[in-house]
Parts: sequence; structure tokens; C-alpha cells
Amino acid sequence: MSDAGPRRASALFELTRMRVLEFIRDPGALFWVFGFPILLAFVLGLAFRNRPPDPLHVVVVDNPPLAELLAKDASLIVEQAPLEEARWKLRRAQADLLVQSSDLQDITYRFDETRPEARVARLAVERAIERSRGRRDVTRASEEKVTEPGSRYIDFLVPGLIGMNLMGSSMWGVGYGVVDARKRKLLKRLAATPMRRSDYLLAILLSRLLFLLFETTALVAVGWGAFGVAVQGNLGAVFALALLGGLAFTGVALLIAARPQSTEVAGGLMNFVMMPMYLLSGAFFSSKHFPDALQPFIQALPLTALNNGLRAVINEGAALSSQWVAIAILLGWGVVSFAVALRIFRWQ
Repeated sequence: MSDAGPRRASALFELTRMRVLEFIRDPGALFWVFGFPILLAFVLGLAFRNRPPDPLHVVVVDNPPLAELLAKDASLIVEQAPLEEARWKLRRAQADLLVQSSDLQDITYRFDETRPEARVARLAVERAIERSRGRRDVTRASEEKVTEPGSRYIDFLVPGLIGMNLMGSSMWGVGYGVVDARKRKLLKRLAATPMRRSDYLLAILLSRLLFLLFETTALVAVGWGAFGVAVQGNLGAVFALALLGGLAFTGVALLIAARPQSTEVAGGLMNFVMMPMYLLSGAFFSSKHFPDALQPFIQALPLTALNNGLRAVINEGAALSSQWVAIAILLGWGVVSFAVALRIFRWQ
């Protein structure tokens, strides 16, 4: 009896070691856990990097003098077209604003008010027309253009990409692998050994958290080296939140994989769980855009908590202790889902 503790610790160590060796010997797994997240972060970072605003596209209905006047504004791309063609361009979002006027006295603007660039284009055109007619600004204004750390869209995007990639690699790397092992009867063989079910699941969890440290390091390095996204807070807090996120997502993955015998069923369940978080948890845009009635559900999702915590630490320099809500949510998801998975898990 006295040797039970050391034997169990040795079994857990060997199982964790087995999982690590199994992972690093699989080139496909290495790519999907490390290569693909880095590639995705790099491509999306390029797409949403900090850059000057795009020119506004204005179409003028059969009025060459007005088109020539507006073309002097460097922020506008101006073209002329007949009325029907101009309306077609506006409907297809090939133009931000349609301008129709015969004498600059009676001007008609057509635009989609739900598009911010359309409203900006209307103001820019109106300003250009008024100034051409001698308007003078009553207030003297000056501009000071600044870019603060953490205020760019790429600064918002990188923490969301880290959270999204941690969720994807944890869910697919763990959940799919367990179900595939059950389908190939490997779990049935393991069940014949003197091994506890809890040791097997803990080994999966520990090996996942180990690789998660390297994955987080790589993603933070890409954000800093390629796009200048610096960690304003403590780097240790970033890793602590990533570990908690890995605990939550691995627990959910083990729960999903506890029963299915088919990888197709497991894949469907994982997509069913992850898709709401991809859409609602603020990976690409703020979750505050969704209706207030959905906010309690959205804020309780583990990816939302992870994204909020990472953005607070990386962009705002917040202390880890200030993110107790995110920590509690992630711990809750991880502990509860792992406990339920341990209870309902079956080998075959």
C-alpha cells in the first residue's frame, strides 16, 4: 500500500511521456498545433495590419465639373457614370456614395447609412463642395495624429488569434485523438493494463499544457516580431492565462471525447461547441456588438474570458490579479468538464 503513491506517479509520468513522444513523432500533429496557428496569425496579421485608410469611392452622375472638383480631394476616388450605372455600383458596394447635382445648388446624396465609409464619404464630398464655394472654417483647428500602443486593430486581433488557436489546437488535438484511439481499439488495449482512467486523462491534460507553453511563445513572438504587438503587461500573466485557457479547452475536449466511437461524430460535436465561440467570443471583433440579451451567455464562454484576459494584459498592461472573473470562468470550465469527463469516460 505504501508503494501505491510512487507507482501511480510513475504511471502518470510514463503516460505523459508516451503522449509527448506520440505527438512529436507525428509531423501532421506538429503542423496543425504549431505551424498552422502561426501561419494563420501571420496571414490575418498581414490582412489587418496597421495601414492608412483606403480612399473613398464616389460616383458622380453625369456632371464633369463636379467630378473634376471632387477629384482634387486626395481622400476620394471619383468617377462619372449614368444614373442607372451609378445606382448599380452603389447596390454592389462598388461605390461608397452617389452624388447627383445639376448646379451645386440642389445636391442629392445616395448612400447606405449602415456603412461607416459611406457616411465619411458624404461628409468629405460636402466639405469639398462648400470650400469650393468660398466657405471658411469658423474654428481654427489643428491635427495631431498619434498611434498609441494597444490601440491599433492588429493589437486587438493578435490576442484574439492566440485565444482562438489555443482553443482549436486543444479541442482537435485532444478530442479527435482520443476518439481516433478508441476507434482503432487502442484504448481497449490500455484498459487491460493496471492503469487508472484518471491517470490516462491527466496525462493527456498535462501533455497538452506542456505543448501549450511553446505554442503561446511562438504566437506572441510572431505578433511582436512581425507586427510590433508588444506585451504591455507581465509576460508571466499571459502564460498563466494561456494555461488556464488550455485547461478549460482540454477539459471540454475530453468531455466531448468521453463517449463517441466515431471520429465523424466527434468532429461534429467539436464544431458544434466551437462555432458559437468563433462567432461570439470576440476573436475578430468586439463581442459587445451583439445584443444585450446575449451578453451573459457570451461572457460566460471560455474563449470570451480568455480573449478578454489576454487583451487586458497584452494591450492595457493589466495585472493578473485584476482578471479574476476571467480566471474563475476558465477554472470553472476546466475543472467541471474534466470531472464530468472522468465520470462518463469509457474505453470502448
